[in-house]
Amino acid sequence: MTSNQLRQRSSVFDALTDRWRSLRAAGPVVHDEQQGLWQVVDHQSVAAVLADPATYSSDLSAITPTQEDFEAFRQGNFVGMDPPEHRKLRTLVSQAFTPRVVHGLEPRIEDVCARLLDAVGDRDRFDLVDALAYPLPIIVIAELLGIPAEDHRLFQEWASTLFGGDQLGETLDMADLERALEAIAPTVREMNGYVLDHIRRRRAHPAEDLIGRLLTAEVDGTRLRDEEIVGFVALLLVAGHITTTALLGNAVVAFDRHPGTLTALRADPGRLPDAIEEVLRWLPPFPELGRRTTRPVVLGGRELPADTLLMAHLGAANRDPARFTAPDDFDVTRSPNPHLTFGHGIHFCFGAPLARLEARIALRMLLERFRDIAVPAPGDVTFQNPAVIVGVRHLPIEVGRP
Repeated sequence: MTSNQLRQRSSVFDALTDRWRSLRAAGPVVHDEQQGLWQVVDHQSVAAVLADPATYSSDLSAITPTQEDFEAFRQGNFVGMDPPEHRKLRTLVSQAFTPRVVHGLEPRIEDVCARLLDAVGDRDRFDLVDALAYPLPIIVIAELLGIPAEDHRLFQEWASTLFGGDQLGETLDMADLERALEAIAPTVREMNGYVLDHIRRRRAHPAEDLIGRLLTAEVDGTRLRDEEIVGFVALLLVAGHITTTALLGNAVVAFDRHPGTLTALRADPGRLPDAIEEVLRWLPPFPELGRRTTRPVVLGGRELPADTLLMAHLGAANRDPARFTAPDDFDVTRSPNPHLTFGHGIHFCFGAPLARLEARIALRMLLERFRDIAVPAPGDVTFQNPAVIVGVRHLPIEVGRP
């Protein structure tokens, strides 16, 4: 997909708002004849689906395309697993990727943010994604895994290929997915091989990094296999990277579209956590989650057969007027904010604490360094393919200093 085509998505966020509103008007549960699946769009039903893995399975392998190189991802990617396998993998990984580990990253995240912002310190205009939102989480996750600095660019290249979505249209079907899997399979193969070699080096030469801790994690005499660690690293690349990149870009776009927001946050930085939650509600990076019914079930007054695909629409649920006052309004003072962007139940996003921490630090430092932050030419903003992720690919901003 060309840059011009991406620029034509300049109103993609508005189009998503319209789509989510239309879905809710037709819902709460509707059969999509064109895509051959069920759309679940109200907050109550989406939460019920995510909270019941016995009825709504995360393992879609039986009804979606498969590709040999992606099977390695599946071995440690507990997002696509059901209990008891999910519980075993998540418990093992939780021993290594603890809240204390995430909290301990704060000084390093601040150092990385400072260095990245120093690099554009003499500019009045720069691309926020290229300068900060994209490299920050990649550097943090690579360092966490003990990846040598000279190889950080590989992670950036892999992430760009995995989440670019250039080979996809804006409405996915199984044929699109099959083409996409084949197109990015060489990248997946390269990444699998690199990470597996890195794990084996850590077995031979232990170190105090996340890979080292994953290798020694143990529950009831069970440890992670090398292939399972590869799958978790792939998951972490998603949860620890692309979500933060999208969140930072979406935040600046949302703040720019709502005059006075940046001034209010600069005057009271303590509001930043609530503002971040509102960005997550308003523009969830991954607005849909797929599930498979394990048995016939009645949901939202509709009868769904067994082994059918449904999409739980986080984006639509996050704008449900039955759950949120003025749901289409962007309100950084909204609290409580029971959005479903990071999921619900046993699959609540593992990378959520890291994404929130990185966003809070990066946005605070932007507010401290720059008196003004503006998107001067919305037509120059380019967007990701919304069928893959809701976020910006390029975000030119103009800044003013105190």
